[in-house]
Amino acid sequence: MSSACRVPVKQMTKKIVSVSAILILLFVIPVVCKEVSATGSIQDQPSAYVLGPSDTITIQAVDIEEISNKPIWIDTGGFINLPLVGRLKAAGLTVQELEAQLNTQLKPFVKSPQVVVAISEFRSQPVSILGLVATPGVFQVQGRKTVLEALSLAGGLRPEAGAVAMITRRLDYGEIPLPGATTDASGQFSVADLQMKALIEGKSPEQNILIRPHDVISIPKADILYVIGEVKKSGGFVLSDRKRTTVIEALALAEGLLPEANRKKAELLRFEPGKDERSKIELKLDKILSGKEKDIALQPEDILIISPSVMKGIKRRVGETALSVITSMAIYGGF
Repeated sequence: MSSACRVPVKQMTKKIVSVSAILILLFVIPVVCKEVSATGSIQDQPSAYVLGPSDTITIQAVDIEEISNKPIWIDTGGFINLPLVGRLKAAGLTVQELEAQLNTQLKPFVKSPQVVVAISEFRSQPVSILGLVATPGVFQVQGRKTVLEALSLAGGLRPEAGAVAMITRRLDYGEIPLPGATTDASGQFSVADLQMKALIEGKSPEQNILIRPHDVISIPKADILYVIGEVKKSGGFVLSDRKRTTVIEALALAEGLLPEANRKKAELLRFEPGKDERSKIELKLDKILSGKEKDIALQPEDILIISPSVMKGIKRRVGETALSVITSMAIYGGF
């Protein structure tokens, strides 16, 4: 071989190493990331995600086999243990911040460290569940959890909970995969309604989406109307997710009228817009029940009052008095 074509062995080795490093960056790391994404554990990783205890990460570092392509668990104290680097605080850092720290720590061992950190499994997920649940608060959710699983951590819904809840999500984690999801005015959050009644009854299983870190689920108080007076079951009644509830439907919720009820008229107390006091509306109950007048749609916080019939009340009191007299006469020998 001529001297013109002769290449020093040392120079040839450096070129081979450089080419190998490039091939690793071009082929190995993308393939690993693709495999992790296919499992569903690293999909839609947001740049703003803050690592926390129990998260699992995977590190790819060129020419550093000791730490490459191995699942690394962040312990309950928020630390990771790595060969060459030792014990390092990872909790509280974003992926990019951890990459920067690792590059700095590895410089004594590699001339130009090139580290890529991927989240293999989200386990530290603060989720806020507010409103009408048994124990509202912020919960550190571990692993992949659905809406219903998250609500169970909060003890489930209270009886007066509304049929429709609201979920808010940072757009760093993508839009909420529900029909009607919108972006709020700030452009930072995705907001959507959760049809809780339909979800719990199994009518809308597609509503049981996976939650993401920092999701906020708000359960409002249900709309309530009140039926009091001469009915079998007085009290407040939670309105369903139907568009409206009428007078007849409200009486059905109260299990019907008592015998002494005034069937001719009733009173409806209702808040008017801009007023603190309820106004009184007289209803022709007999005509509504007979279908001669249109059934009236009730509003949340309405109070339907069924008064006693004057004549029926008098007859009842007369009957009670007569029964008392007859009983006394029987006891004391009046007959």
